[in-house]
Amino acid sequence: MKRERPVIAIDGPVGAGKSTVARALARALGYSYLNTGAMYRAVAIAAREGGISPDDSDLPVRIVPVLDAIRIKFDGERIFLNDREVTAAIAEPEIGDLASRFSALSIVRARMRDLQRAAGKQGGVVMEGRDIGTAVFPDAEFKFYLDADVSVRAARRFAELRAKGVATTHEEVLNQLIERDRRDRGRELAPLKQADDAIRIDSTAMTLEQEVAAMKAEIGRRSKSAKPLKQS
Repeated sequence: MKRERPVIAIDGPVGAGKSTVARALARALGYSYLNTGAMYRAVAIAAREGGISPDDSDLPVRIVPVLDAIRIKFDGERIFLNDREVTAAIAEPEIGDLASRFSALSIVRARMRDLQRAAGKQGGVVMEGRDIGTAVFPDAEFKFYLDADVSVRAARRFAELRAKGVATTHEEVLNQLIERDRRDRGRELAPLKQADDAIRIDSTAMTLEQEVAAMKAEIGRRSKSAKPLKQS
């Protein structure tokens, strides 16, 4: 069934600025914004608190109760896990690494995919992640693949973490990004890749305003029948 308003999918590697541009684009269009990466990080927090490690030999069995009980809610920029705010906790580098490792598990991705599809089924949403346009919403009306040079992504991520008070170094962040890229692109289940019909945007030398303008222009160009875009 055709949605009244479109789903806008933004995929790309960690540190490309997906959350920032997705949030800004959603605000410009008057749409909802869903950070799917934060959902996987919430799973990582719940698993860690339950004493579950990605290296557990019985991981697929042990994580089932966690996924069955998990409740994830967004309130603007805040995220709640089982009615407890975890906005600060999901920014921890360790949680990001755990989220990447847990996300390689099919049962985890299936549960998150169900929640993401339920959240976006009515349309009017900007959703960003690693596999939104390829696995979660392959029928999304608009798909973008946001990328940038890894050194630029590391610098942005380092500044973001420092602003949040996370103790780390630029070298640590760069090495983590390189490893995350290798893991995300190489996994068998829903690997990070550009959808065939996605528009690639290289944000290496672009400002946020330029990124949003480019996406809005493409949306307007490709859909004459779309709801008129709200001007920012």
